[in-house]
Amino acid sequence: MADSDNTACILMIVRQIPRGSVATYGQIARLAGIPRNSRQVGAVLGKLPPGSKVPWFRVVNSRGEISQRGDGSCQSIQRAKLEKEGIQFNVHGRIPLDHFSWDPSGGSAQP
Repeated sequence: MADSDNTACILMIVRQIPRGSVATYGQIARLAGIPRNSRQVGAVLGKLPPGSKVPWFRVVNSRGEISQRGDGSCQSIQRAKLEKEGIQFNVHGRIPLDHFSWDPSGGSAQP
């Protein structure tokens, strides 16, 4: 699959994550048919223009954390957007993935 095909597939999948759920970079990579390429997912989302309608903020790392980048302002924006959708963080700043993970097979959260 070419990089432009990967990009289109990644964005199509991220657009499907429902409000109030999150997915991991690795999960998106697997669903896009590029397992072990979670960094590519991050790179694609990092190139989105300001104001993009793609819900990039619903993608977190495998520990349920917002990934560190830049000066930290992006993380606080991401957290605020997630909290506005009802996503909760534990005392360690992690999202309980067992409760808020997107299940692409039809449910909103994985058991």
